[in-house]
Parts: sequence; C-alpha cells; structure tokens
Amino acid sequence: MRKIQSVIKGVRGAPDILPADVGRWQRVEVATRRILENYGYQEIRTPIFERTQLFVRGIGEGTDIVEKQMYTFEDKGHESLTLRPEGTAPVVRAYLEHRLFTRGDLCKVYYTGPMFRHERPQAGRFRQFHQIGAEALGLGDAALDAEMLDLLSHLFDTLGIDGWHLRLNSIGDDACRPVFLERFTRYMRGKRERLCPDCRVRLARNPLRILDCKVEGCRRLVARAPNPLESLCEDCEAHFQRLQELLRLLKIDYSIDQRLVRGLDYYTRTTFEFINPALGAQNAIAGGGRYDLFVGEMGGPPTPGIGFAIGMERLLLSLPQEGAREAWVGVFAATLGPEAFQRGLRIVQDLRRQGLRAALDMEGRSLKSQMRLAHKERYRYVLILGDEELKAGVATVKDMAQGGQEQVPLQEVVNRLMSEEYQEGDRGEENRDA
Repeated sequence: MRKIQSVIKGVRGAPDILPADVGRWQRVEVATRRILENYGYQEIRTPIFERTQLFVRGIGEGTDIVEKQMYTFEDKGHESLTLRPEGTAPVVRAYLEHRLFTRGDLCKVYYTGPMFRHERPQAGRFRQFHQIGAEALGLGDAALDAEMLDLLSHLFDTLGIDGWHLRLNSIGDDACRPVFLERFTRYMRGKRERLCPDCRVRLARNPLRILDCKVEGCRRLVARAPNPLESLCEDCEAHFQRLQELLRLLKIDYSIDQRLVRGLDYYTRTTFEFINPALGAQNAIAGGGRYDLFVGEMGGPPTPGIGFAIGMERLLLSLPQEGAREAWVGVFAATLGPEAFQRGLRIVQDLRRQGLRAALDMEGRSLKSQMRLAHKERYRYVLILGDEELKAGVATVKDMAQGGQEQVPLQEVVNRLMSEEYQEGDRGEENRDA
C-alpha cells in the first residue's frame, strides 16, 4: 500500500459524502423533487453566499444564528459576506430582485443545497449541512398551510419513515403578537434570576428566544408562562382553526406545542415541525412556518408567505435500513483479450448512448475477478466476450440477480439488452430491492 505523507484532513463538521453513500442521497432527492413538482413547485438556485445584511435584517439580530453561528467574512472589495445559514432570506431576495411577484399571484419554488452554521457537530447536525426547502409566496389562506403540511407528510410516507409526528403552533401577527410579547416579557422579568445566563441576555434583547432554550430550568419556567395562543386576535384564531379543520379533513395527525416559535424572527401565525422521536434529542427532520410580514420588511410589496426546510442529514438517519441496498441495474462487459476488449468497448458505448448504465474492465483482470467486480457493483447483466465467443459470433449474457445465462448473436446483443424483456427484468429487480 502506498504511504501518504502529510495528509490534509477535512474541516471538522463538514463531512465528505462518499460514493458508497451518495446513492441514498440521490434517491431521496429524486423522490423529493418529484413530489414537490407534483405540488406545483419549481426549482430556484441562489448563491451559497450573500451580503451579511440580508441575514441580519431577515433572520434577526437577536437570534443565535446571527449572533453566534454565521460564517461571515470580508471579501477583497471590503464587503461583508456570509455563507448562507438558511434558505428563505435568499429566496425572498431573489423574489424581489427579479420581480417574481409580477408573474402571477402565487409563486411556489423549492431549493436544495448546503447551508453553513458554526455549531457543535453532533449526530445529524454539522457545520456544513444540507437542506431541501420550499417557499410559497402570495397567498395568506390557511389552505396553503395545509397543502404544504400534506406535501411533507406525503414525502415522509413515500420514503417509508415510520413514527414521524407533526407539532403545530400559531404565534400571531403584528396585531396580536405585541400583546403576547408584553405579557411574556413581564412574566419572565419576574423570574429573571432563575433564567440561564443566555436567557437573561435574551430577555433584554429578544424575549421570544427564551422559548427556544433547552436548559431544563428555563423550560420549566416557559411551561408556566403565558403562551401565544392565549393572545391571538380574531383573525389569527380563525386562521389557526381553519388550518386544524383542513388537517383533520386530510387525516394528518398533529399535536399543538405552545412553545414552538422556531428560531427566526420573521415567522408569523403558523409554525410547525415534523419530528422523528427515534432520533433522540435532535429529532426535528423538517420545520417552517408563515412569514406574512417578511417580504414587506425586506422592501417589497406586502406579500404573505410560508415555507419549510428539511434537514437532509437527519432525514437520511430516519430512512428504513432495508432501503439502503443498491438495486441490480445495467450491464458489465467482461472481456478477455485485446480484440474482445475492442468489441466490448463499442458495445458499452452503444448501451451508454441509449441511456443504460454500462461498464467494462480496463485493467486486464481475469474473468473471475471481473465477475466479482460486476457482483460488487451490482450490475444486473454480465456480457462475457472472449476468443471463443468472437469465433462463434456470439456473446454470453449472464443474469447476476436471478441466475441463468444465454448466448446472443453479437450483431443483436445491443438491441436485446435494450429490449423490453431485459429492461422489464431490470426494473422488476430494482422494485424488489427498493
């Protein structure tokens, strides 16, 4: 084995996703894209860094993300830039900058990609992490909230995630949230000495963040404090009741969590999280909520909106283990000798150009070694080609999944491998493994 000197290791909290694991990521991404597009969402791609002010203004100065977690740097033009810690603010920036609101009343977009927060790495939480998110801008009706929650429950059921649970709350709007905030702040000021040091700072700067605190003493105080539902105005109460009626109609189970405010300042009315209790303390696999004032606060026209983000790493931890095995797919050409290699190379080229996964050995391995490689890489069919096959004008095609083999005339082998008979067998085995 070659000895490697002075290896530069990766950054803590930014793990590599190796080829053996990428297939699971891709299957989740394909399923998620399909469901999002079936619900009318189109993909949007924003840069991984933005002006720092976008996140300070959008997320909120008193949040842990802005104060402690953002990766911020000054570029060569002396401008402060930040690696995106979340996806909603960049989407809203693009929505306004490119005037997407002029293309119709409702704009539904989704995004995928890495986000960055300087947190303590732990299971399912990294400093570079990945999200799939969606934003729906232009409609304030609770029916849109229900549709988004239905989309997520549909996705989790499709992926075979058992035991997920929806937690729901409403935190009011600019008409009634100040009432709750005043009551909550007054209560917490009376308990200030019993708060943790971080929450004493939050009490002065952003009291709602106390609801996010994980310190047990603070959680006990929050449990007895005034909650947002007690202060909802008539419109917010009606919105929340309609949402619950629609969730019952759609047969989506949920529980109300009056402490659920999420960690960002732009949320209004509906907030939600999907959790998987099997993951332990860090069990949220998706979350989001309404932000009906955010677009206006960012300088745009008054525009209601709602969005969610799925944490890919935690979602992958939630997948059933039996779905991790790769399906038998494609053709491997096992060749013996230079002439057979050349003929195999042409066959593989033809198969690839017709859309089939195909490969051949380029290292001169023995037939036994090539068969082992094809089995390891889970190719459905192995096309065996040597001097005897060339003389007879045939190739031996072996079924690696179900056993058995047959000889096929060389001039027909590509068409046969692309035929419905072979492709149906390929898909059938894939479906059994999935």
